[in-house]
Amino acid sequence: MQLVAQAVSPTDFASQRQTMVDCQVRTFDVTDQDVIARFADVPRELFVPGPLRSLAYSDAPLEIHSSDGETRCLLAPLVLARMIQGANVAPSDRILDVAGAGGYSAAVLAGLGREVVALESSAELSAMAAQNFAVLGISNATTVQAPLDGSAGLDGAFDLILVNGAVEAGLEHLLALLAPGGRLVAIVKSVSDPTGRAAKAVRFDRVGAESSRRALFDAAAPVLAPFRAKPAFVF
Repeated sequence: MQLVAQAVSPTDFASQRQTMVDCQVRTFDVTDQDVIARFADVPRELFVPGPLRSLAYSDAPLEIHSSDGETRCLLAPLVLARMIQGANVAPSDRILDVAGAGGYSAAVLAGLGREVVALESSAELSAMAAQNFAVLGISNATTVQAPLDGSAGLDGAFDLILVNGAVEAGLEHLLALLAPGGRLVAIVKSVSDPTGRAAKAVRFDRVGAESSRRALFDAAAPVLAPFRAKPAFVF
């Protein structure tokens, strides 16, 4: 199916953004006023490639493909908003935003925390995010091109890590990057579910050298390649 973008004026985008906040974000049990304000302020259309721009404020996830072979899912706004609310972002937080494509989630988080590092393995998407931060004058968000699993290229600890996609396994490196008391929020897919659809947004909390976990809500997203479970050996 080929998507055909319709010409949309800036005024229409502003109206669509407010409708998104009122009819998607607020109605999905998002009550944190700071989170709601960020979704009302950040122009999501800036982070969506031209052919998909007319769908920037739809309630569905958007698949983004880069020329270097990477695919990302721009999470549905209501899912992203509730994940961020569940993370309890503090103004002092140093945040790692994983697989955020052109930087939309990082831009939202930049208005809630102290510093955001946008982690992307795609050179094209990382450059796109940096450009978008510059256009919006966001000075506390930077980009790092490195493996999404956090195994290289990152310095220091993070108070919050947000993963933009589903995971089945492979969170060890990211969890090790959490500061004491830090949180990681991701969509965790059940590898034992025969339908392949069971998944929940889960919050992990760093407690000493260990981490606890609790489910936040039902959610769904494509599994990010570095976080796929290895096929089990069958006799």
